[in-house]
Amino acid sequence: MPEKTPRARAGETLSPAAELTNAMSDFISDFKTFTTDIHSKLEKQDNRMNKLDRKTVLAARPALQTAAETHAPHQKAFAAYLRSGDDDALRGLELEGKALSTAVAADGGYLVDPQTAEAIQSTLSSTASIRAIANVVNVDATSYDVLIDHTEMGAGWADETTATAETDTPQIDRISIPLHELSALPKASQRLLDDSAFDIEGWLAERIANKFARSEAAAFVNGDGTDKPLGFLQSTIVDNAAWAWDSIGYVPSGADADFGSADALIDLVYALGAEYRANATFVMNSRTAGRVRKLKDNDGRFLWSDGLAAGEPARLLGYPVLVCEDMPDVALGADAIAFGDFGAGYTIAERPDLRVLRDPFSAKPHVLFYATKRVGGAVSDFAAIKVMRFSAT
Repeated sequence: MPEKTPRARAGETLSPAAELTNAMSDFISDFKTFTTDIHSKLEKQDNRMNKLDRKTVLAARPALQTAAETHAPHQKAFAAYLRSGDDDALRGLELEGKALSTAVAADGGYLVDPQTAEAIQSTLSSTASIRAIANVVNVDATSYDVLIDHTEMGAGWADETTATAETDTPQIDRISIPLHELSALPKASQRLLDDSAFDIEGWLAERIANKFARSEAAAFVNGDGTDKPLGFLQSTIVDNAAWAWDSIGYVPSGADADFGSADALIDLVYALGAEYRANATFVMNSRTAGRVRKLKDNDGRFLWSDGLAAGEPARLLGYPVLVCEDMPDVALGADAIAFGDFGAGYTIAERPDLRVLRDPFSAKPHVLFYATKRVGGAVSDFAAIKVMRFSAT
């Protein structure tokens, strides 16, 4: 039994040694209570940590690892559907709430797995198309509306005594861009699909991307707007001296089907408003570019300069050049060169999803893959684009 600590009775005074003993005893008792509380809290914390479920652990993993685990079931199920038409796994994912693979019976087919869709989108964005320099937006509706204020609201100076005059009201135009269905129909033999070494996703992505890229590029330049985007060259094109909204202004080259002089390109540059020139790009096809490369200024220097680094576009009068093969050739009256800020001047609206329907019946012994996406395009700012017309006036 430990010796009891002496305590002072009423009217008594303890010695200094006894008082010190009492203080140490109280401190040790308080410290034991404190450590007991700490151990209890640590045990509770350990219990909570041990009860973390798999979903919490998954959320804490790096983003790339989490994305890979999320996409893997869909990718395997989608590959099975492409090879054999087995859609049970895709439907199972849908029932489990994994919406990446939702089946849409009205439209037909299934959503392409995210990796394949990203590969297609990357190819489309890197092709020599107006898409590379236009404003691209993703929408979930059947059309996309652009609101443009193309008039000055008005302003005026005022002092303390003069009445302030009413200023002009801005004019807002609504440009509606409908989305149209773009489709591709690659085919492969069933024997090839049965070969496990055959990269079905990569093959499908390449075929779809090539078809979509060619169709889109042509429509963004020359599309008539009927079941396809409205190309910017299908707008009303007028002499820039008489330009008005809802039309694109042209600058003559100074000679029929030829350049009158290199000065025509300078006239084209400065026909565009200063607010657009900072982000402007020349657009022409390869044959026109070959002619432009030969042009020199009055001091004998070429107007064209190649990019200084790999991947950098060539420049003409200091502005980048997009070589787009869907632009017309140089000919009498042809609008063969465009110059403008296409990020402001042309808008491409599209749905981000891509669907594929497998058809093993229509082209036996081959299997058809009917791929569809929805995309639209139109001029959104008529002041942001100018063209050169190859004529004397």
